[in-house]
Amino acid sequence: MTILHLRRARTSLVLDVRGPGLPRVVHWGSDVGDLDAEGLRHLVDATVPPVVPSSFDEPPVLSLLPEPSAGWSGRPGLAGHRDGRDWSTAFHLDGLDVDDTGTGAAGLTVRASDQAAGLSLTIEITLDPHGLLTVRHVLRNDGDGAYELRELTPVLPVPAVATELLDLTGRWCRERSPQRHPWQYGSWVREGRHGRTGHDATLLLVAGTAGFGFGDGEVWAVHTAWSGDHVTFAERHPTGVSTIGGGELLAPGEIRLATGESYTTPLLYAVWSDAGLDGLSDVLHTHLRARPGHPRSPRPVTLNVWEAVYFDHDLDRLRALADRAAQIGVERFVLDDGWFRGRRDDTAGLGDWYVDEDVWPDGLQPLIDHVTGRGLQFGLWVEPEMVNPDSDLFRAHADWLLAVPGRLPPAWRNQQVLDLARPEAYDYVLERLDALLTAHPGIGYLKWDHNRDLTEAGHDGRPGVHGQTVAVYRLLDELRDRHPGVEIESCSSGGARVDLAVLERTDRVWASDCNDALERLSIQRWTGLLLPPELVGTHIGPDRSHTTHRVHDLGFRAATALFGHSGIEWDIASISAADQTELAAWVALHKRLRPLLHTGRVVRVDHPDHPAVWAHGVVAHDKTRAVYAVARLATSVAQIPGAVRLPGLDPDRRYLVRPVPDVPAPATINLRPPAWLGAGATLSGAALARIGVQLPALHPEQSLVLEVTPAAS
Repeated sequence: MTILHLRRARTSLVLDVRGPGLPRVVHWGSDVGDLDAEGLRHLVDATVPPVVPSSFDEPPVLSLLPEPSAGWSGRPGLAGHRDGRDWSTAFHLDGLDVDDTGTGAAGLTVRASDQAAGLSLTIEITLDPHGLLTVRHVLRNDGDGAYELRELTPVLPVPAVATELLDLTGRWCRERSPQRHPWQYGSWVREGRHGRTGHDATLLLVAGTAGFGFGDGEVWAVHTAWSGDHVTFAERHPTGVSTIGGGELLAPGEIRLATGESYTTPLLYAVWSDAGLDGLSDVLHTHLRARPGHPRSPRPVTLNVWEAVYFDHDLDRLRALADRAAQIGVERFVLDDGWFRGRRDDTAGLGDWYVDEDVWPDGLQPLIDHVTGRGLQFGLWVEPEMVNPDSDLFRAHADWLLAVPGRLPPAWRNQQVLDLARPEAYDYVLERLDALLTAHPGIGYLKWDHNRDLTEAGHDGRPGVHGQTVAVYRLLDELRDRHPGVEIESCSSGGARVDLAVLERTDRVWASDCNDALERLSIQRWTGLLLPPELVGTHIGPDRSHTTHRVHDLGFRAATALFGHSGIEWDIASISAADQTELAAWVALHKRLRPLLHTGRVVRVDHPDHPAVWAHGVVAHDKTRAVYAVARLATSVAQIPGAVRLPGLDPDRRYLVRPVPDVPAPATINLRPPAWLGAGATLSGAALARIGVQLPALHPEQSLVLEVTPAAS
C-alpha cells in the first residue's frame, strides 16, 4: 500500500494506508505542499507517537473508524452486536479507489471487511475544489443473523494547537446562541433527540487556536448533515490525541441489519481555515453556491401574511395586502396557516389538506389569480408531517401516528406526527400535496413547516425517527420531481430544521419565528456561519415584535433584514404613508444590492466594544464592491465607540465609502457628526481594514448601512 495526499484550495488530507487495517489520518488542515513519496513517508514517520511506559507495545492507531482492536480507548467509531457477539471489529483493508485527476473534487473510496464479525465497510471521502471535506461510512451485514447497529460515526483528528471549542445552542425564538469554552480533557458531546435538527442544534462544532475570531485564528469544524436525531462531539484524550466527529443518533433496535442489508451514515462535513470563522463560512458558502440545485434566479422579496391576518382569511383583505405589496415592490406573496378545512385556530384541521369551502367558497384560485395578476409569485403554507386529533384524517386513521402502541406521545401545539414510513400515510400526503399543486399551477412556493419534536416516536413497535427522516426526504424528492418549478422553504417552528441534508431538497430556511431585529442580528449572524445569505429568510416585522413586544424603528428592522433572503412579515395594508414610502425604499435598496449580497463573501467584525457594537458585511469576490452594516445594540461606557474596521477589501485599491443613499439616516445623538458622512471618504482597502472609519454616535438599536465602491480615478 502507500501514502495518499489529497490537496485542494490550500487544504491537505494525508492518509497512511501502508498497514493491513483501516487508513490513518495523518493530517487534515493546512496545505503541506507538493511532497513526493519520500517526503510523505518522512511526514508520516514524524507523526508517529512514541511508546511510553504503562502503554501498548505499539502506538494505538486512530483510523477513519476508530477500533478498540487497534488500541483505541476513546469513543469508538462503530458500536453494535449480533445477539451479543461480533461487538468488536478488526477491519482489514481490501482495496482503494482514488480519483484525484484534474481540478475538480478529489475522491477516495476505502473498502474493508472483518470476516470473523461478518461485516463489510466502505468509506467514501471527498475533498472538493474549495477545500471542503466530506466523509461517509457504509456498513453491510455479511454474517448470519441480524446485526443491531448502535452507532457508526466518522471521526477526524485535530492537532493539539486547537485549545478552544465553539458551538451553538438555543430554543424557540432564540436559535443559534453561541457558547465557547476551553477544550479540556474528556468529551464534549452534543446530542439532538428532537426527531428534527432542533432549535438547539450546533450547526458547526468548531475547534480552534486560542483566541480565534471571525477574521483570524486556525479553526477546524464539522457539521452532521441529518435532519433527525444526531450527535456531534469533540474528544481530547490524555494520550495527546484530539478528535471531532458526528453522525446519526440511533435508538435501541432502530437499525437492525438483516443479512445483506446496509446502513449509510449521514455526510459529515469537515472544513479547515486559517482565516478564522469567516474562512470556514467562505468555504461552506462557496461549496453550497456551486451545487447544481442552488437557487440561481434572484431571490424574490417575500411578503408572508401570517402576522398581518393570522387565521382571519378574507379574500378582500388579502387582495388589498397583495395590492399594497405590489406597490412597495414585493415579488412573492405567501398565504400562511388557515386555508384548509376546519383550520380556524391551531387546535384543528392539520391533515385535512383540502381548501376550506366555508372560508374559500370559490377556492384559492381567485386569490392566486389576483396575486399573479399583480406580477407577484404565489406561495402557500403547509405542514404535511403533522395531524391534529381534531381532524377528519385522525378520526379515520388514528393508527397512522408515529407513536408507541397503546398511547399517544405528549401533545405539542395540539398536534401529533404522521408516520410517513407507513406507506398508506406517505401515499395520502403525497397525493394531497401533488393534487394541490397540480390543481393550482400558480403555486410556486411552499412554506413547509414542522411545529413539534418527535417525542416517543414509534413505528410498528420500534423506534421510528430514522424511518421518518428518510421518508420525509423521499417525499420532498418526489414532489420536486413532479413539480420542479416549485420552491420549498424549510420552516420548523422557526429554525428547528436547519441542516445541509434538508437543504439538498429545499431552497431556503426560516431562521426563526422571532422577527425582533435585535434578536435577529445574532440569530442571522450565527446561522450564516453555515449558510450563505440567500438561503436564510430575513423578514421585516412590525414595529412591535410579535414574539418579544420590543419596539424598533423601521430603519433598524430593515437594515437587519437586508442581509439575507429579504421579505416582510407585517400588515402593510394598514401602515402610514410615510412608512410605506420608507419601506419601498428599503425594498428597492435590497433589490439593487441583491446581486452582491447573494454572491459575495460574508465578513463579520470583531469590534472591541462588543457586544454594544456589531458590524458585518458582504464583499464581492473580486473586491470591487462591498456593503457593511454597523449596529449599535446598547450603550457603552465610552461616549464614542472606536472606529469600525471594514475587512475583506483589496489593500492596494482606493474606495469610496459612504452611507447608502435613498433611505433615511438612523437616529443619532450627534451635535456634529463626522464630516466624512456627507460626501463619503476615499481610503485604501488597507486603511479601511486596519484603521477603519469613525461612525456617528448612534442611539441604541440603530443601524448604519455603508456602501463601498471603487473611488474615481
